[in-house]
Amino acid sequence: MSNDINIKNKKAYFEYHILEKYVAGIQLLGTEIKSIRQSKANISDAFCAFLNDGLYIRNMHIAEYSHGSFYNHESKRDRKLLLTKRELNKLKVKGEEKGFTMVPLKIFMSSRGFAKVEIALAQGKKDYDKRESIKERDTKRELSRALKF
Repeated sequence: MSNDINIKNKKAYFEYHILEKYVAGIQLLGTEIKSIRQSKANISDAFCAFLNDGLYIRNMHIAEYSHGSFYNHESKRDRKLLLTKRELNKLKVKGEEKGFTMVPLKIFMSSRGFAKVEIALAQGKKDYDKRESIKERDTKRELSRALKF
């Protein structure tokens, strides 16, 4: 079994200031985990929200499994995140404050073969912050190019 599955949400680092990170398990169906192992998932538009009984990841796309037949899953269904009660309570309090949101950063496989998602408590960036991020990235790129020669 390979642990090289690493699906990232690059857009999250550009759109948000990351304040705190948490690692959560995901409640998945059999065909969903098989698709994730084939790296056929996308979390760029996903976000986390509290529904009735817990924290859910919404709008995460997991492609249908190629050999799934009639057992296949819905590709964009809500999936429950598995966190401790203390972490859930902390996220619920912070998430209700104005300007804070919870976004998934990456999906990876644990050493025991379970799919995990790294979520972050984040605050949206303003336009001038995004321009600053672009400027930083460009200067880093130019520096690395200059050091190579």
